[in-house]
Amino acid sequence: MPRWNPVRVVSSLFPSEPGPKRLYVLATLINTFGSGLLIGSLPLYFTRVVDLSAARVGLGLTIAATVALAMALPLGELADRRGPVQVIRALLLVEAAAMLGILFIGDFISFLVAASVHLVASNALGTVEGALLRRVAGEDAPAFRSSIYAVTNLGLSVGLIPSGIAIQLGTPTAYRTLIVINLLSFLVTWVVLSKLPRYKPLPKPATGPRWIAIRDKPYVTFALLKAAIHPQFYVLTLLLPLWVVDKTNAPRWTIPVSLAINTVMIILLQVRLGGQVQTIRQGGLAWRRAGLAFLLSCCVLAFAAGLPGWAALVVVVGAVALHTYGEIMHTAGIFSIALNLPPAHAQAQYDGFSGIFAGTGNAAAPALLLGVVLSLGVPGLIGLGVFFLLPSLLMPAVTRWGERTRPQVKEALDLQAVDAVK
Repeated sequence: MPRWNPVRVVSSLFPSEPGPKRLYVLATLINTFGSGLLIGSLPLYFTRVVDLSAARVGLGLTIAATVALAMALPLGELADRRGPVQVIRALLLVEAAAMLGILFIGDFISFLVAASVHLVASNALGTVEGALLRRVAGEDAPAFRSSIYAVTNLGLSVGLIPSGIAIQLGTPTAYRTLIVINLLSFLVTWVVLSKLPRYKPLPKPATGPRWIAIRDKPYVTFALLKAAIHPQFYVLTLLLPLWVVDKTNAPRWTIPVSLAINTVMIILLQVRLGGQVQTIRQGGLAWRRAGLAFLLSCCVLAFAAGLPGWAALVVVVGAVALHTYGEIMHTAGIFSIALNLPPAHAQAQYDGFSGIFAGTGNAAAPALLLGVVLSLGVPGLIGLGVFFLLPSLLMPAVTRWGERTRPQVKEALDLQAVDAVK
């Protein structure tokens, strides 16, 4: 049996052959590196350099996020009509302009305008990338999406290094340097994507409603369940730090260690495990495994309360490993379902529609995790695990429903049944 080499795993994320896949991976790495620069540092820039209060920053970002949600569906539909490459490159220029505006913020109104432009473009990029990835990867889209998720975590983790240095320095020049580099990353990504083929919009049926995603009942159900479990993405970044400090005797450096474990596991295992999830039905089964992992993780993390420091550290690390396995399965399930349920000509419209529900889950996460779970303590954390498990158990039935209502999937399943009889 060949030895598993982590370096080889990371290098395997980058296609060896030149072509659209390699360009897409490179563009993703550059763009996510730029995003990593601003994780944690941008709120500090707003409060310490621009001198806005934390309350006003929170209000402005909430307003900007609401505007971004309202624009998700029409911008996704625009990408289906105009072509994903063209729309993504336009959005990258808008992002660059937003970064330029952030450099010159002087009051709350200019902050609100710049933040709104930034979040609208950022949210739309997340919506449209599925349509472009599907054109780049073809039938290999779910596995390639898992690879891209690992590359995303790699880019973010590398970007966090200079971000940490700037936060430690704490000077206006340090923060502005990060923003300028992020601005340049958008422009470099724009250049890289210009090398991709100009994928033309796919033909649509001659008749039928324009907003087909809203009428697709299995997909609407998937989007609702996805929104319900979406707060899991904030457990390690939002809930875990406060749980470790307030509820356990683990050392505080447990927090960065836990985040590092999460990132490294995703980089090394997302393709290895998530790449095996290819079909709609496999996506549903992956969600069920994810729900069980989230439940176990929450129960283990709850057990850390009251333990001695070293024991609490070990238990927290175990909970993080379980949660990360669940995250890998959860995201792999999302990729396979979200790339197989929509018709190819409406991928971005479907992603934009799903993004509205996901944004609702994002908005609810702080209130759920910090307002309910943390205040309830151990029962709240165990209840959170049950909350994550329930939609995960429903997903296999939803994916079977989705298969039955996809003409192309139903035809393939019918052919398999005929072959089995023969």
